[in-house]
Amino acid sequence: MLLANSLSFLLDDAAHIGDGGRLLLQLSTHLMEDGLPIIAGALAQDAPNPIISRRIWLWRAPGDEVVEALGIGADRQNADPRLVLREWLGTTRAIVFDEGAGGVAPTLVWAFDHTPDEAQSELLRQISRFAAAPMTALAERSAKRELLEAYLGKRSAAHVLNGHSRRVKGETIRAALLCADLRGFTDLSEVHDADEIVSVLDAWFDCVAGAVHAFGGEVLKFIGDGVLAIFPIGERDARAACDAAVRAVKATRAGIDHLNQTRRRNGGPELGYGIGLHVGEILWGNIGTAGRLDFTAIGKAVNLVSRIEGLCKPLGRTVLASTVFEAETTEPMIAMGSHTLRGIAGAQTLFGLPE
Repeated sequence: MLLANSLSFLLDDAAHIGDGGRLLLQLSTHLMEDGLPIIAGALAQDAPNPIISRRIWLWRAPGDEVVEALGIGADRQNADPRLVLREWLGTTRAIVFDEGAGGVAPTLVWAFDHTPDEAQSELLRQISRFAAAPMTALAERSAKRELLEAYLGKRSAAHVLNGHSRRVKGETIRAALLCADLRGFTDLSEVHDADEIVSVLDAWFDCVAGAVHAFGGEVLKFIGDGVLAIFPIGERDARAACDAAVRAVKATRAGIDHLNQTRRRNGGPELGYGIGLHVGEILWGNIGTAGRLDFTAIGKAVNLVSRIEGLCKPLGRTVLASTVFEAETTEPMIAMGSHTLRGIAGAQTLFGLPE
């Protein structure tokens, strides 16, 4: 039996494709080769992501590019692929084919400028049947990746997905390190209920982690009310990594300033914080017991950046950096003298970012 190109593709190749956009593009190409007069298509997939509820990939003929639309929040109705496809095409006249799916993800949706004939409709029904298995597999792989990234970060999640889930020696990487800590959190905990404390922590972490991710860094750990983040050196050099860390600090400052303005208007106390910056090598990998692991970073550089951050309050600064960091960044910094850091051999010359 000679199968249509699109059906052969779904049986032989689709299960090995790990990206919804590539799957939609290749399937669309095969459908056009089979003579179906499609003008556009969409593939929708739910996303177990803290922010994104649904991913929708969109393709339009003729073309070899796919764009992605994101459904934000919990309202899935706003991310119905049929509605998104029509809006993207800029017309309500397109005939949308959604065989039995009703907008439920994962699903495929196709658009035509005229009604398909019976043979074409039958082929589309077969496509819906044969596409169910590879789309479900794709959704399951994506869900696993999304959940791991939400809890571990992209870099750590990639290692776990690649099979690094045993307690073995980790990877040594060089990076610009950022350690941030919220001031007065213990006092806040004494006078506010749990819901208020969680709200404060979420707002604080949104400011810091959002800035870190915006400039190419990655949060390795949330430790109580503290954050440990890195800007890896490799694809970019040390100077670029350090400059990115400084830009993240400036963005964090702006975010906290805005947050404190809101808190003042509402009669709440301002949030204070300290941020330490350093450059060095860290050992990054699985640490813990044989049956309970944590993907984390350790090493002299981690200890040093933590101690630097701890001096922010005594020195009356929001940001302090090591000599190594100051030598790499192009941002002007202010010498703050030499200081002894607990647990660190030798005095350390520190620098402050202009307030």
